[in-house]
Amino acid sequence: MNQDTLIVITGPTGVGKTATAIEVARRLGAEIISADSRQIFREIPIGTAAPTDDEMRQVPHHFVGIKGLADYYSAAQFEQDVLELLPRLFERSPQRCAVMCGGSMMYVDAVCRGIDEMPTITAEVRERVKRLVAECGIEAVVAQLELLDPEYLKIADRCNHKRLIHALEICYQSRKAYSELRTRRVKARPFRIIKIGLNLPREELFDRINRRVDAMVAAGLEHEARRVYPLRHLNSLNTVGFKEMFAYFDGTMDFATAVERIKKNTRVYAKKQICWYAKDASVTWLAPSPDVPDRIIEMFNA
Repeated sequence: MNQDTLIVITGPTGVGKTATAIEVARRLGAEIISADSRQIFREIPIGTAAPTDDEMRQVPHHFVGIKGLADYYSAAQFEQDVLELLPRLFERSPQRCAVMCGGSMMYVDAVCRGIDEMPTITAEVRERVKRLVAECGIEAVVAQLELLDPEYLKIADRCNHKRLIHALEICYQSRKAYSELRTRRVKARPFRIIKIGLNLPREELFDRINRRVDAMVAAGLEHEARRVYPLRHLNSLNTVGFKEMFAYFDGTMDFATAVERIKKNTRVYAKKQICWYAKDASVTWLAPSPDVPDRIIEMFNA
């Protein structure tokens, strides 16, 4: 009997993860788990480069378009939901495998390594922090973390507003410093994990990113952004592509500048993804090519 195996295909945005994952999953008779924290929202498929209807007809996908923009979802919930789903996916697969595809680092780590147990954030605490941000800005969140958890703030990415907000919610909810609750212990999983990272030379990757943004614009990104513009206060829309379009709608930049800013900010995000995964010795790095699915399947059969 084959060993239950999760094949993880990750790497920077725009590198070609989806096409590779679909080919691997199709050939192994597996289903795909999306590890993308924005593709989970159903209203913004263009801006998140979600799999197309044709791609999802080729291979069943999970965690694509299952939440509304106002719904709360987290890496901890993703970990729990995926671990509950995987036994059914292994059972349905003739090779007893599943493919996870995506570049949301926390989501991938949540499934592969586990994340620390954190208290459930109540609606009252979430509203308290939301009100603080609305009235005083992200600077007030940073000021509160300086008081409640200066150790976390030393290592925090201050540009990642979502992470800062979540850290403050944890502090308020637990009445402890967020850093005290983070153990970073790797949890054992009852299945084998094969983790593949796709990457390209920087110039080639950045060219792919630029062309993908142009394709999103051609596909109707502006219309999609206008449709969700009334919800721009939601954290789910605090993301590259929509922040720049909203600035264009607000009149703080013109359309051409907004598109170029999307390209630049997407390239910056890709560099962050590469830096994150560079610390993970379990990743096998490959350059996207027609023979990559063959190489991944060879690793699976080894």
